[in-house]
Amino acid sequence: MGRLKYDGTAEPITIDDATLAHLKIVIGTKLRRQESFMMTWRPVDGGQDARLTIWIHPAIPLQFGFDRPEFPQIDPTRISAIMGSLNASGELHLELLQDHLAEASPILRPSTESALA
Repeated sequence: MGRLKYDGTAEPITIDDATLAHLKIVIGTKLRRQESFMMTWRPVDGGQDARLTIWIHPAIPLQFGFDRPEFPQIDPTRISAIMGSLNASGELHLELLQDHLAEASPILRPSTESALA
């Protein structure tokens, strides 16, 4: 599991490496365009908050940490689907991207061919 660290003060968000690689492209594209947005996820630590939302902004530090040194295979269709969903709602919902959620749209989940084992 990779980690997404935001603003340097909060605990990192754990995300599988394949999904994190796709998020890196989508988030990088939005921030390069100076486009801010919200990002929502469900923490796995069982803490006080059942769901968290942060405001992603180009001025706030962001770090992507991967467990594996290899670059995961990138699926352009998945990138387009994530970007389309984000542009339509203004919010990036991480639970829709995680490959362990069977209810998520297949186009948002990594395919077995593109995800590293």
